[in-house]
Amino acid sequence: MLITFAPHAEAVTCGQIQVGVVNCLPYLQNRGPIGGCCGVIKDLLKLCKTPHERRKSCRCVKKAANTIKGIDFGKAAGLSGVCGVKIPFEINPSVDCSKVK
Repeated sequence: MLITFAPHAEAVTCGQIQVGVVNCLPYLQNRGPIGGCCGVIKDLLKLCKTPHERRKSCRCVKKAANTIKGIDFGKAAGLSGVCGVKIPFEINPSVDCSKVK
């Protein structure tokens, strides 16, 4: 299921990011194809226009990475290449979100 976000939204919310993460879980947990994951990531990245928004997004993803079991962080690290986008931070539980630009 592809979730899209209103293009006029002020900023991405942690709730939107969590919904995006859920859409990527089958792929990231080696349970299924990538499906709508790339579309969700692209939509989220369009909303993260400032360093503050990118750091906020990083913290939300980091929290999810620390909470959700079974994530293949090798696949998570490869999402940029698979989806053809530049994710401004590494998806892993130990990423330092304060350094995201």
